Amino acid sequence: MKKEINRPELLAPAGNWTMLTTAVNNGANAVYLGVENLNMRAKSKNFKVDELSEIVSFCATHNVDVHLTVNTIVYENELDELDLLIKTAKESGVKYVIGWDMAVINACKKYEIPFCISTQASISNSGAAKFYKDLGADRIVLARELSLEQIKEIKQKVDIEIETFIHGAMCVAVSGRCFMSHELFNKSANRGECIQPCRREYEVIDTDSGSKLILGSDYIMSPKDLNTLEFIDQLIESGIDSFKIEGRKRSPEYAAKVISTYRKAIDLYFEGNLTKEVKIKMIEELGEVYNRGFSHGFYFDEPGADDFAEEYGSVATTKKVYAGKVINYYSKNQIVHVKLEAENLALGDKIYIMGNSSGLIELELKSLMKDENEILEAVKGDEITFKCSSKVRPRDQVYKVVTR
Repeated sequence: MKKEINRPELLAPAGNWTMLTTAVNNGANAVYLGVENLNMRAKSKNFKVDELSEIVSFCATHNVDVHLTVNTIVYENELDELDLLIKTAKESGVKYVIGWDMAVINACKKYEIPFCISTQASISNSGAAKFYKDLGADRIVLARELSLEQIKEIKQKVDIEIETFIHGAMCVAVSGRCFMSHELFNKSANRGECIQPCRREYEVIDTDSGSKLILGSDYIMSPKDLNTLEFIDQLIESGIDSFKIEGRKRSPEYAAKVISTYRKAIDLYFEGNLTKEVKIKMIEELGEVYNRGFSHGFYFDEPGADDFAEEYGSVATTKKVYAGKVINYYSKNQIVHVKLEAENLALGDKIYIMGNSSGLIELELKSLMKDENEILEAVKGDEITFKCSSKVRPRDQVYKVVTR
């Protein structure tokens, strides 16, 4: 075990209560989330401002920190709203506010709440890192176009916590300030409203002849997802303080799989058991949930043609299909009672059970009961029971996991 190397924080996304519970249950050390406005995921469900105290209290019982994203540009008519938000964050016990607008920084200093500079600031050198440190920042998220060597150099020169992305979606604008969505649809990416027109297929038109050409087989403005599992040991050894997973708008099963996989990888590294074979298996598992294909990002070389998506949307090897809902859970015997409303289930099927308080539970059906009789398969309309060691709640949703 390499005791001389600090164990990095695993920072996970939370777009709603189900994802929050899932992140906590799957090994996150901290979560980041937004509340209503002033964050870069305005189209997420997000949380309400008055939920912050409850969120922090829930996370504290599991020794998990809460980071609040306030990372959009802020307009004049929003300064009062911003002031109230930062004041509430301070009173609620939020550990960090993530932002980059100077109004956000000033509000954090006013209420003496620690703040982290967002990747939107494109911090790319030690001079910029020192500037924000002198301004009072406790942590910085470096620009996403930096190589691992550049990150290590900044870390060595400036004594400040550094946070970097290790997994999830990448933007063609890299560290932000994209205007494509705003220009085409009046939905600003810098206000969290991006509708991702860059993810689509495009064609070019010869205005003289009218000839049209599809721009190759690739989606040339749609990068693949970042995946650092192959070289996670190098990131740990670089001294990066926090490993950040992207995905506040993605699904609970995405959160569960990605967080638990990186949690396992980090723990195995410090146990001395993170082998190449283990990495390969875990990378395959990450491919089961939403992804656009995988890339190393900028960590070693600038991305090339192979780092852009080959088709629209996800290339995940599995998908979930709604099957039914939980009617009851019997804690003493660890039995769940389910009503199938849309799908059949059979022995050996993998399922997800998810809900706000339950998070996401993944299990394989090793037994099925109907009317106190063992069965091999249940059909739509059946009420069934099966073992589930994790507590679930009535009205939790049940999904069947199928191979694409």
